[in-house]
Order: sequence, then structure tokens, then C-alpha cells
Amino acid sequence: MQLFNMIGGEQMMPREMRFLENINPATGQRISHIPRSGLSDVDEAVGAAQVAFQVWSRMAPNARADVLDKVANRIEERQEEFALAESRDNGKPISLARQVDIPRAIANFRFFAGAVRHDSTGCHMMADALNYTIRKPLGVVGLITPWNLPLYLLSWKAAPALAMGNVVVAKPSEMTPTTASLLAEVFTEVGAPKGIFNVIHGLGAEAGGPLVDHPGIKAISFTGGTSTGATVAQTAAPQFKKLSLELGGKNASIVFDDCDFEKTVAGVTRAAFLNQGQVCLCGSRILVHRKVYLRFVDALVERARKMVIGDPFAEGTELGALISLEHRQKIESYIDYAVTDGGSVLTGGSRPMMSEEFVHGAWLKPTVIADLDVECRASTEEIFGPVAVVHPFDTEEEAIEIANGVEYGLAASMWTSNVTRAHRLSAQLDTGMVWVNTWLHRDLRVPFGGVKNSGVGREGGRFSLEFFSEQQNICVYLGE
Repeated sequence: MQLFNMIGGEQMMPREMRFLENINPATGQRISHIPRSGLSDVDEAVGAAQVAFQVWSRMAPNARADVLDKVANRIEERQEEFALAESRDNGKPISLARQVDIPRAIANFRFFAGAVRHDSTGCHMMADALNYTIRKPLGVVGLITPWNLPLYLLSWKAAPALAMGNVVVAKPSEMTPTTASLLAEVFTEVGAPKGIFNVIHGLGAEAGGPLVDHPGIKAISFTGGTSTGATVAQTAAPQFKKLSLELGGKNASIVFDDCDFEKTVAGVTRAAFLNQGQVCLCGSRILVHRKVYLRFVDALVERARKMVIGDPFAEGTELGALISLEHRQKIESYIDYAVTDGGSVLTGGSRPMMSEEFVHGAWLKPTVIADLDVECRASTEEIFGPVAVVHPFDTEEEAIEIANGVEYGLAASMWTSNVTRAHRLSAQLDTGMVWVNTWLHRDLRVPFGGVKNSGVGREGGRFSLEFFSEQQNICVYLGE
């Protein structure tokens, strides 16, 4: 299969006619060739978007919302095709793509269509004047999205950007390109104005870098690793572009002795290993009150051992492949660090036996490691894989100190039946989000983002509408 860039509503080959291989990480087999784009392709996409902006930005909000609803409806009609593509690109179980990734993308477009229809801004009366605020689109915005939740996160950015009257140039991960191309097809199928949604495939340095640096790009919304985010910020900040960075995480799941034990074990296991642990929000640091520590760890290990690893397309598969062999090697190096630092691998830590079809895939068992110092590398650095470390604690103060003792501050979960404790301690966590007795329970209206090395800015609901627009106050003098 050959994928193309989508520029101005047309499928385009890269100017330099260079291509990359898209590999299925479950089998090691090639899925497709994709463009290896460069500056000339970015220039062409930005130019097409600038032309489209003159049409799209002048459309009424309700008309733009109608287009987003049509996009949502068309994705829903092609939902199985999208799920298959997402599973094949990513190695994740197709059940996860069907239940989470694709439904969430549909919801994103419908939510922001509704949000822009019902958006309101401020009006402030003075004795002799009327002040009112309007939102104005920025222009062409660049969206750079990662490989772990490809369509989910692309739609999370594209929907509010378009709702506010902007036009988009998207650079998806070169490792998971297919659903971005399918989404571009959908915009054409529903009759959206040509050029409002453009897709450039390629490597980060060769396509993403020129996109961030391009003078025609007015804002960048980036989701990815912290080190890459720093590079994006260094490029965009001197040009005074609006910038939203959703970066890494090393999130704590804090388990108290008064929790609902069985529900907590199930919830914490899910938080540690969903999508093979390749979610920035995963709870990979599990802190357990010493009174229930041994019992909880035994139950966690038992659940992890029973997780079904296998064919991503098979019903009942709970864990698929990692994104690549290189990423598996990185994760395995952290397991080695943990053992060197005195850690005990309670389960996992090795590659599963796979059938011939999958023997060349990037497979790894879910891994639980205990007996580590809370400051060692495996306990403080983002691994981004199916590896969880467990630590006991004795007091609330100790739990908060361990949870906050990392450079990241994206999310945390707390598991307790004491509501007063939940409110009090949640406010003490240095994170952008806290879940109590649940995990990854998302309301699209609330702010999403982190603190410290987990990012800058917030998206979601009105926060996305504000990011993808400029607010202008108009003061009308009414006379004496």
C-alpha cells in the first residue's frame, strides 16, 4: 500500500520522491510506504492551508460545526476500517481500538462541534461604554501527534482547531500514519473545503521541524516526549507562536489500606498496562500502604500473569505488541537497570513465546518489579512500556513525597474509601490531573495537561477553544 501526503484536498507524492516503510510491529512485516517529506512539502501544505483559511475562517461557526459532525458520522460509518488500520499500525489489540481509540475520535469531533455552537464570550458594561469580547482564529496551525494513540490525539487537536476557524497542517508519527491519511480522505468525502485539513508524513527532524519553524504557522500543538518537546519550544518560542506541549509522565497510583481491594487491583492493573503501558497517563509507579502491600502485590502479580498476550486481531487479546523492536530494547534496558539496582522481577521481564506469524514482532510480557529505591532510574524515568514498579509506604506524607519526587507532573490516581483524605491529598499532588478510585475517566470539558516536565498549557473544552483563538476586546463609547 502507498500512502500520500494530503495537500489542498489532493493526494500528493513527496517533492523529493523519498519514502519510508511503515512496519506492523506485531509481525515485523511492511504495511505500506509513506512519504518522507521535507521543507518543500511543508511549504506547499502551508500555502494550500493559507488559501483555504480565507474561506473557512469566514464561515459561520454553525456551518463549521456541521462539517465536523459530518466528519464524525463518516468515521463512524468507516469505524471498523479505522480500527483495523490503528491495530495494524500500532500493534495494539483491535478490541482496544474499537472500544477506545476510534469512538473517542468520533466523540472529539462531535463534542467540539457542539462546543463552538454553544460558545460564549464576555460582555462588560461601564457607565459610559460597552466592552465585549470576540474570538478570532489564528490562521494555519501545526499539529504534531504521537504513535501511541494516533487518531485519538489527532482528532483531539484537529476538532477544536477547525471549530474555531483555523486550518490545519498535521504531522502524524511516521510509525502510525494510516489513520491520519484515512481522516484526510473523510474530509474529502464529506465535502469539506479543500485545504482545511492537510497531512504531511515523514520524520520529525525532516518534516516536523520545518513545520514548527515555518513562519506561516501561527500555533503548534504537540504531544510527545519531553526532550522533543523542549526542541519544539526552543524553535517556536522566539517566533512568539502559541504553544501547547503535552509531554511525558511518570504517574503514581496511590493505594491506601481502606480501598475497595478487588476493584483497586483491577483498576491499578489497567492503569499500568493498558495499550502495553504506552500511554503517557499510565500509572507505572504503584505506591501501596504497608498494611496491604504484600497482599496487594500478590494480587497484582497474579492479574499481570493472567493477561492474554497475542494476535492483536484475536478476540480476548489484552496485550498486543510494542511499537517497535527498538522501543522494546529501550524498555528491556530499564528492566536491566532495575535488576542491577537490586530490584526483584516478580513477573514478566522477558519475551513471550509467539507463533511463527508473530515471532519477529516486538513482544514483551507485563512486568512488575519490587524492592527498588524510590529514586532509582526505573522508578523515576518514563519507561513507556508494560513495566510497573511497586513501593510500600507508611504515612500519607511519605506517599505524597514519593509521588511528587519525580521531574514529571502529568497525572496520578488515588484509591481510598476516605473521601476527606481523597480531597485533601489530591490537592497536594504536583500533577495536572488526579483520579480518585478510577483511572482515565475523561470528561472532554475539563482541562488536560501537566506541570513540571510534563508540559505547558491545557487543552480540552473551553481551554482548547481559547488556545486555538485570539481573544479581542472591543470597547464602544456610549457618550456622556
